Amino acid sequence: MIAGAVPEPPAGERHPGDAAAETGRALGALETVAADLEERGTKAGGEAQDVLTAQAMMARDPGLAELAGQKIAGGSSAPRAVHEAFGVFREMLAGAGDYLAARVADLDDIRDRAIAVLLGVPMPGIPASDQPFVLVARDLAPADTALLDPAKVVGFVTEEGGPTSHTAILARSMGVPAVVACPGCTALAEGTVVLVDGVSGEVRPGPSADEVERARSAAAARTAALTVTGPGTTADGHAVPLLANVGGPQDVPAALEYGAEGVGLFRTEFLFLDRTTPPGEEEQEAAYRAVLEAFPYVVVRTLDAGADKPLAFLPAVADEPNPALGERGLRMLRRHPEVIEGQLRALARAAEALPVELLVMAPMVADAAEARDFAGLCHAAGIGRAGVMIEIPSAALRARDLAAEADFFSIGTNDLAQYAFAADRQVGALSRLQDPWQPALLDLVALAARGAGGKACGVCGEAAGDPALACVLTGLGVTSLSMSPPALPAVRAALAAHTTEQCRRAAAAARAARDAATARRDARAELPGLAALGL
Repeated sequence: MIAGAVPEPPAGERHPGDAAAETGRALGALETVAADLEERGTKAGGEAQDVLTAQAMMARDPGLAELAGQKIAGGSSAPRAVHEAFGVFREMLAGAGDYLAARVADLDDIRDRAIAVLLGVPMPGIPASDQPFVLVARDLAPADTALLDPAKVVGFVTEEGGPTSHTAILARSMGVPAVVACPGCTALAEGTVVLVDGVSGEVRPGPSADEVERARSAAAARTAALTVTGPGTTADGHAVPLLANVGGPQDVPAALEYGAEGVGLFRTEFLFLDRTTPPGEEEQEAAYRAVLEAFPYVVVRTLDAGADKPLAFLPAVADEPNPALGERGLRMLRRHPEVIEGQLRALARAAEALPVELLVMAPMVADAAEARDFAGLCHAAGIGRAGVMIEIPSAALRARDLAAEADFFSIGTNDLAQYAFAADRQVGALSRLQDPWQPALLDLVALAARGAGGKACGVCGEAAGDPALACVLTGLGVTSLSMSPPALPAVRAALAAHTTEQCRRAAAAARAARDAATARRDARAELPGLAALGL
C-alpha cells in the first residue's frame, strides 16, 4: 500500500502574524517539490523525465504562487493556503474538459508533497520493505512510479487510472507488471498473496498451489522467449521492423540494449519544456545528433505542444474551452512558424553526413491540407521524408487523401482511441473505452494502413508493445512497430512464432468481435504460439 498519507490542513488555520515569512515558507515548499520532481526525472530518464518535468512546471506556476500569497495575506497558514490555492486550480482543470481534468491527480500529488514539506511529515511514497512485494494502491503518482525498484516492487495494482495513463506507461517501460482500474483492490488485506498478470489484466488473490506453479512455468517460458534476437520477422520471413520510442539521448542505451532496429518515435518535447524561450538551433542540433548517430533509421516527431503540455513561449488561444480539441501539435506550430521552421532546420543539419535515414512527422494532423503544408515546410528545410501522425479519426478515415501528400504514416493509438471514443486516457472510469483492443479502433488502424497505399504505415502507440496485439497490427497491414524498449523482446518472439497468415486471421477475428475482451480472446485463439511462449 502507499504509505504516508498527508493530512489536510484544518479549515480556517491561521499563521502567527508574519505574512512575508509564511509566504516564503509556502514558496520554498513548492520549489522543494519542483526540484525533487526534476531530480527524480533525471534519475529515471526517458518518458518519466518528460512527465516529471511537466509536473515540476506545475509546482512553479506563477499563478499558483500568487494565489497562495493572497490567501496568506488574508491570514491563512502556509499549509492551508497551499491547499486552497491548489483547490482553485483543481476546479479550473476539472471544468476544462476531460483532457485537462485528468491532470487533477497530478495536481493533488504536487499539493500533498508541498504540504508534507510544510508540515514536516514524509512525502507520499512507496513503503520500504526488505522483501519483494506487490504494491496495491488507490492510485500511484508518476513521481513514485518513475523510481520503482523492480527488484522490490514486482508488480502493482491500482483502483484508478487507465491503461494508457502516465503511471501505467511508465510501469510498462520498466518491465513491471501493472494492472490499473481494478475496482476493490485496496480492500485486500496486507500480506495477501496475489498473482498479477500484466498481460491479461487479471489479479487473483489467494491463488492455489497449481495456479502458482502454472504462473511460474509461464514466467520461465516467457524468460526463455525473450532471448530471441535479430530483426523483427514473422515465422514465414515477413519483415516487421521493431523500433523504439525515445524521449532524448538518455534513452539510446536502453533502445540499443533491447535490440531496436531504429527509432519509431523520437519525442522532442524534452528540449522545450520548462523554459520561457525556445532552444536555439545549435542546442537542438546537438541533441538530435546524439540520437541520429546511434541508429540507421529515426522517425522524429516535431514539437507536440498545447493541451496538457503548455509552453510559455507558445501561448494558447485565450479562454480555449477545451484545449484537447483546440490548438495543439501542428495546429499550434502553424501559428508560430518560426518555432517549427527552426526545429526542421536543426534536424536537417543534425543528419548531415550521418548514415541515417531521417523521417520527420507532425502530430495532430487532421486533413490533406495540413499534411501538404507540413511536407512543404520539411522539403524547404532540406528534409526528404515528411510524414504525419494518424491520431485523429478524420485522418484515418481519409488516409488515402493524406497519403497523396505525406511520405509515411505513424499511428498513435493512444490519442486515436481517445478521440475516437471521446474518452480521456487518464480517466480510469473510462478504461473500457481506452482499451486498444476495441474493434472500432482496429477498424481505424486498418483504414489507415490500407489508405497508405503501399507507403510505410507504422504504429508508435502503446498498442505496439502488446505481443498479441503486435501480431494483430501486423495482420492489419501495419509495416513497423515502435514501443518502449523493454517491450521489444516479447514482441519479437511473438512475431517469430506466427506466420503472416496467422496474423491476418487474428486481425480478422479481432475486428469481427463486438467488444475488446472478445477481440482479445478470439485473436489469441488464432495465435497458438503465445501460450507456448508464456505470453
